[in-house]
Formats: sequence, C-alpha cells, structure tokens
Amino acid sequence: MKTKTAQGALLAAALCFTCVAAHGQSAKMQAPSPIIVTIDAQQTAPPVSKYEFGMFIEHIGSLIYRSLWSEMLDDRKFYFPINSKPDDEAHRAGGFRGMQLRKWRPVGPDDVVVMEKDNPFVGDQSPRITLDTSTPHGIRQTSLALVKGKKYVGHIVVRGTPGAKVQVALIWADGANDRQTIHAGPLTAAYKSFPLTFTAQAGTEGAAFEITGTGSGTFRIGAVSMMPADNVQGFRPDTIALLRQVHSGFWRLPGGNFLSDWNWYDSVGDRDRRPTMFDYAWNAMQPNDVGMDEFMTLCKLIDTEPYITVNAGFGDAHSAAEEVEYMNGSIHTRLGAERARNGHPEPYHIKYWDIGNEPYGVWQLGRTDLKYYVLKHNDFAKAMRQVDPSITLLASGNMPEDMDLTGEMRAKDIGNPKALEGTPVDWTGGLLEHSWGNFDGVTQHWYAQSGRHFDLEKAKALPLDAPTDAGYDKVDQTPLEYARYPANIVHLKAHEWERYRERFPAMLDKKIFLSIDEYAYLGGGFGRIADLKLALAYGMIFDEMLRHTDFLTMSAHTMGVSLLDYNPTAATLNTTGLIFKLYGDHFMPGSAPVVLSGNSPQPSPKYPVGGDQPKTNSGSPTYPLDMFGALTPDRRFLTLAVVNATESEQKFDLNVSGAHVAGPSTLWQMTAKSFDAANRVGQEPQVGVKEIALGDAPHSLSVAPISVNIYQFAIVQAAQ
Repeated sequence: MKTKTAQGALLAAALCFTCVAAHGQSAKMQAPSPIIVTIDAQQTAPPVSKYEFGMFIEHIGSLIYRSLWSEMLDDRKFYFPINSKPDDEAHRAGGFRGMQLRKWRPVGPDDVVVMEKDNPFVGDQSPRITLDTSTPHGIRQTSLALVKGKKYVGHIVVRGTPGAKVQVALIWADGANDRQTIHAGPLTAAYKSFPLTFTAQAGTEGAAFEITGTGSGTFRIGAVSMMPADNVQGFRPDTIALLRQVHSGFWRLPGGNFLSDWNWYDSVGDRDRRPTMFDYAWNAMQPNDVGMDEFMTLCKLIDTEPYITVNAGFGDAHSAAEEVEYMNGSIHTRLGAERARNGHPEPYHIKYWDIGNEPYGVWQLGRTDLKYYVLKHNDFAKAMRQVDPSITLLASGNMPEDMDLTGEMRAKDIGNPKALEGTPVDWTGGLLEHSWGNFDGVTQHWYAQSGRHFDLEKAKALPLDAPTDAGYDKVDQTPLEYARYPANIVHLKAHEWERYRERFPAMLDKKIFLSIDEYAYLGGGFGRIADLKLALAYGMIFDEMLRHTDFLTMSAHTMGVSLLDYNPTAATLNTTGLIFKLYGDHFMPGSAPVVLSGNSPQPSPKYPVGGDQPKTNSGSPTYPLDMFGALTPDRRFLTLAVVNATESEQKFDLNVSGAHVAGPSTLWQMTAKSFDAANRVGQEPQVGVKEIALGDAPHSLSVAPISVNIYQFAIVQAAQ
C-alpha cells in the first residue's frame, strides 16, 4: 500500500473541501442528498498507535481514594486534629464530586483526645486517648457505606497502658445489637498491629467505625485501615473490572499539579509508615497510600502501560534519576534492591517518562521562567538517561494561544501567532530550540468548555490586569456546534504543530512526536453528568486526533475515572466510558487510516479566525456527519466511524476504491432518545452500544439521529 504521502492526502482532501466551504457558504448549510463518501483504501496513513486512547490520573483530594482504592476510612494516619468542631476547609478540598473528607470525632469530651507530637507512629502526630474505668473514650468516624452480608477486613496499630481494654466496632444502625465489636489487645508499650474482620448485617450509607477503650491510663492509635474483603490488592474490584474493558493503552500518572510538591520517596514501602502530606496545589490532605508500587499494580490490573511524570516543580534531577532507578533498576542497584524489599523484585521497565507537569503555568509550584526551565529540563534528561538510556523522554511544552496572553502581550499580539514565536510564552518552541536532543516527544494539554467563544477584539480592549477568562463571551451552540467545538481545539493544535515542523525541520528526521497527555471537554464543568451529547463530542475529538497519526501518537484523557459513574459501593461505565470503549475496540493499534473524501464540506468559520477558532473547522468533508475510516491491522476489514450530532436522520452513499468490500457487514451503534440520556449507578442504562447485522456491504446507508456509529465491512480482495 502507498503510505508515504497518505497523511498529506488525508489533510489535502479535508482542506480541499473546506476551501470550497470558505467561498460563501451560508451559516445554515444544506447538505447534499445523498452525501457521497469516497474511500481510497490504497492511500493509508501511519498506523494508529497503542497510545491513542490513554488516560491521565492524579491525586486530587480523595479522587483516587473514592474511585479506585478500597480504603473506607479517611485520615487513617491522623493528619488532622480530632475534635467536635464543625468540618473545616481542609476537609472540604473541593472541586470534584465526593471530595468531602470524613472527620474523626471524639467519643467522650474533646479533652480526652490529644494529638501527641512526641514519638508519633507516622507523620507529625498520633492521637492519645485518656481512659476512664467505666465510660468508653475514643474516636469515631461516620457516613461509611456498607453492603448487607459483605465482609470487611483491616487492622489497627495501637499501644497503651497494659491492662487497658480497647475495642473496635463497626456500627450499622442505632440498636444495641446493630454492631460487631472486636477486642484489640493485649496492649503493650510498643505499637502492635491487630487484625480486624467484620461482616455487615445491614446495608447503609450511614455506618460508623468506632475505636474506644476503658480502664486506667491511656492508649495511642498509630494507624487504622478497613477495606471490603473482596478488594483486589487494595483496589476496588468493580471499578477495576470496568476500566479493564476499555483497553486504554496507557495511564499517565501520578500527576498533575499535585506532583510538583510530591516526594516520591514517601510513596513506597509500608503504607502505615508513609507520612501523610498536604497537597498545596489542590489544598487537600493526601495519605500516600496509593504510591508508585500501587500505581504499577493498578496498571497491571487494568492491563495498561504506565507513563510516569517526574516532579520538576520542587523536585530535582537527582530525585528523578533515583525514581527511574527504583522503577527500572535491577535488584543489584541500591534502589532496585529497595523495590525488591518492598515486594517487587522484577523491574517495571517503564518506557515513557514525562519531565514536569505544566511548568509554564503560574499555578505550578516551583515554576521558573522558560529561559531557566530549559536548563532544568536538560539536567533532568541527562540524569535520567544515565540511569536508563532506553527510556523515552517527553518534554512538557505548551503552544502559545491568544487565550493564554496577559497584559501588554494580550493587547499587542492577539491574533498574530507568529509574533509569539520564540517569546517567553512559546514553551514548545523554547524546548525545541534549547533542549534539542534531550527529549523524544513534546506534550500539550488542553481543556475546552462549552457555551463560550473567545472574542479577540474584546480581549484586546481588556485592562492589562484583567483575567484571561474575561475575553470569553457566552454563546448559544447548536448540538452540532457543541460537538465540534473541542475537535476544533485538536484541529488548532495540529496546525500549530505543522508550523513547528516548518520552524524546526529536524523534527521530521528525528520523528519528534506530540502527546496530548491531558485533555477534556468540560461541557459545563468537572462533575457534570456524562451524557450522550458529550459522547458525540468525544467521537468527533477521536476522529480529529486519528487524522494526525503521523505525529499525534499519544493522548491521555482527564481523568481515567471520568469514564465511570460510581458511588461507594457500585460503579458503571458512563457514556464517556462507552465511547472510549467503542473506539478503542474498533480502532485498535495497527489500524491504518485511509483517505476519505466527500461532496459536503464543513462550514466556513463562524467567528473571525484566531483564539479558539481555527482557520478551517475540523471534520471530514461529509457535513453534517463527521467520519473517519481505517483498515484493521490484518487488512481484512474496513472500519468507518460516523458521528451524527444532529437530530435528523442522515444518508450517505459509500464508494470504496483500492479494495472490494462485500459480504456480511456489521454496525455498532451508540444512541438514545435524547441528548441528555445518561448511565447512572443503580438506574436502568439509558445509553448502550447495539450490534446490528447489515447483511451484504450496502452502498447506501442511513445514520440515526444523535448517534455514534462504527461500521465494519469485509474486504474480500484488493481492487485491481
């Protein structure tokens, strides 16, 4: 097959028809009937990478601990004071759903619990409880979720006055018998761990966990833990099973803004002995229970490859190099031997490493200017490659945008991207110029929000100290405009990457690739319920990403657990999870994108070019449908994705050159009755993927309203 110029042909086909659109199309376009689609199966682009549908995760408050980790108790190593005061801001750590931390409360007067700072078991303090001979004193945590008949296991680390009686209770209702109590002891002056096993006799979301004692003297609690007994090496079996279905390719971890103040050394070894930390990026407490080894376990459980970001905020090259040694070193190295002592003798063989997270951002802890950061990057790269020369390094870049400009640059340079080249805001360009040879790929992050448009003229006229977001106007979007908006961001990045290739031609020879390793369509904000409308947008994002397989070889969606709807005891794939699974199942690694042309170009830009409006709209020349086609890795099938973000049935005629398609064909269709259809835990699913047999490969096809469709046609022979 001809592959050398296929990516250019893909782009040319789209641009050709878009240029037609730019010559006077009306805002309300009428698509031809039928839409005629032509696929050239002999013109293929570089294959789809294993890493096209990756995921990103970081510690944001309790996000990981609520969604992936099975630990049921918050603050299990006692970072916060224990008292009867109302919850403070530190326990709220807001921004994402389920972020409220449960607080320990005294059992008895407040003064019976003292946070002792002399010789704490872990961290800066451990609670000391003063005993009474007849009245139980201790601590209690509420609002735990239990399933009737389910077994729960854990342990408590405690020491105290010999003869003191300590008991641990799981309480599911208010009656005297609505609890199970376990005695921990006998106590000694040294900390000792005692196992806990409970079986809940009722289901509730208001259970309590209580540690109390009676007698004389005191007792101290070092750490405590409780998990459902069916946990899988500490992880939730329900969410793990769902994520395993998605075949993400890789997960980027452990951060994220959180990373820039995180010490990886504190994330390995005995979990009870890992010090709790305060995350100043998200203003939240982190117990350090899910650390580097746990992340590797997670990746193995969900059958994905880890991609590690190292701390280039407050971190240094030495600690990054030692992290490489811990993860990849043999047991004959100092840190490889430590990994083995922690229960992991085999090296993890991590291939992909990212230096720093969003170092360009004023929000980033440890930020330096670009002229200094490139030196820092070079030091990191040298130190890390000395430990393991085989690793693939990514540099944390950022392509400058009008939306990022502030002060005088906003007033002077908006709408003139060339004016930004080589300036302090051009992080990608700065890395290409000053860190050449010290990376294999460059990263880019983007987030798009629906219902707004960046107004260039308004932004120019803003006061110099006005926030960047002040340049946006609220706009009404049709469902199709809503769905296309984030794909336009990908389209912008592709055009900008081409410009970098013009500025730095050696990028082609060295095969420098782009990784969009954080992205999301907020579509109303984080925490918004994923619905079919959002899935349509993700279908168009994927189509646009897959049109650029010559350089866009990695992407990581924010967050990996955004594919799920979950509560403390159950989970299901939401519509975002379904669309990722649908594309991941059918555009597997090695699939070869084909040239697709049509007679219905996308509309010309609605707004002046610049800001969030690219020169041409994203999408295939099959308006109002968006399409992407590829051959399966074995070249036995042609796979065609078709997104219909309109409320009308659409029809198209399919012509295939370079191959003969015939025989039974199949359609996998994702649709529902309305845009806001969603899949929620405990409710009947409103959105699914239906497999439909089409019979012999049809020439004319009808596309259901508000649907994402994957067609598969058998190739019986190559066309002569």
